[in-house]
Amino acid sequence: MTDGSGAVHDLPDFDFPDFDLTFNDLPGDRVVMRIILLGPPGSGKGTQAGRMVAKLGVPHLSTGDMLRSAVQSGTPIGKKAKAVMERGELVADELVVAAVIERIAQPDARGGFVLDGFPRTIAQAKAFDDLLHAESLELDHAIEIKVNEEMLLARVMTRAREATERGEPVRADDNHEALKIRLDAYNKQTAPLIDYYRSNDLIRSVDGMMPIDAVTESIFRVMGQAAA
Repeated sequence: MTDGSGAVHDLPDFDFPDFDLTFNDLPGDRVVMRIILLGPPGSGKGTQAGRMVAKLGVPHLSTGDMLRSAVQSGTPIGKKAKAVMERGELVADELVVAAVIERIAQPDARGGFVLDGFPRTIAQAKAFDDLLHAESLELDHAIEIKVNEEMLLARVMTRAREATERGEPVRADDNHEALKIRLDAYNKQTAPLIDYYRSNDLIRSVDGMMPIDAVTESIFRVMGQAAA
C-alpha cells in the first residue's frame, strides 16, 4: 500500500513520483485490457504478445524496453536507472516498478497494455498492485503460458540443429545449457507469481505446447474474447 508520501510499503526506501493513471476520454464502448503475460523462456510469450496487442490495440511493454526508453528520454526514473546501469549493477525492484508506472501513464496505454517480463518477483507484483490500487485501478488478466520443460528443451535443440543444417547462425542461447539456466532462474524467481495471481483469482493458464494459432485462440478464449 502507499502512504501519504507515495512510498510503497513493500519497497520502503523509494519515493515514487506521482503519475496520473486515470483517463476519462476513452470511447464509451472501449474495453480496457490491463494484462500480464507469464511464461518461461522459450514459451512463445513474445509471439503471443504481438498477436494480443494487434488484436486489442494496446502497447506491448517489456521491462528492458521501458528502462531503455526512460534512460534515453532522460526522465527522472531514467536518470536514476542510468546511474545504476552505468555502475554495472542490477536495476532495483523499485526503479523497475517506477519505470513501468511511468510508461503506462502515457496516452497510448490508456486503453490497457500487455506486460511481458514484468513483474519478475513477488515484491514487484505487490508494489505494482499497490500503485494501481492507489489509483483505483485493477489488472484484468494474468495469462500463464504453460510448457513442458523437457519438450521445450528438445524443441530448442531441434531448432538449433535445423538452423545449422540450413547454414544459418544459431542464437547464442539456443542450447541446452543456456536454456536450462534461464528456466531454473524463472522457476526460482518468477514462477511463484502464478500462485500470487491465483490467490487474487486473476491467473488463467493455457497450454503453450499447442500449435501457435491454437495457443492464441486459447488466450483470447480465457479472456472472453474472439481471436479473429
